Amino acid sequence: MVQYHKNTKTKTSGSGGKRRRARDKILSHYGGFFSKPRVSQSDKEVRKAFKIIGGGHKVAAQSVAFANIVVSGKPKKVKIKTVIESPDNRHYARENVLTKGAIIDTEAGKARITSRPGQEGVVNAVLIEAKA
Repeated sequence: MVQYHKNTKTKTSGSGGKRRRARDKILSHYGGFFSKPRVSQSDKEVRKAFKIIGGGHKVAAQSVAFANIVVSGKPKKVKIKTVIESPDNRHYARENVLTKGAIIDTEAGKARITSRPGQEGVVNAVLIEAKA
């Protein structure tokens, strides 16, 4: 009867011999750089495409001026003014960094970002509080 070592998280076998790693670290396992998409001061928008595993590509937004907001059942392209608060980092609001879940101030009112601008290249948002 074969007995297995109970604690499989250790780097030793049951008899005390050292275990070797099954595989090595691969560069594709590391995360990429955070693109830090910001609110553009002008109407100019900058996007950058990058490759992903499997041969595909994604588009990272570097500066964004407009957001797609659904207002009364219809999508509307609205200018972004500032970032009010961000759940990722409290300093992102000061730096105007756009991340998923961030609350932004737009011409239509306050909205919450539902897309990932750093990986999708576009800002989609849901209106929270409409302006009067």
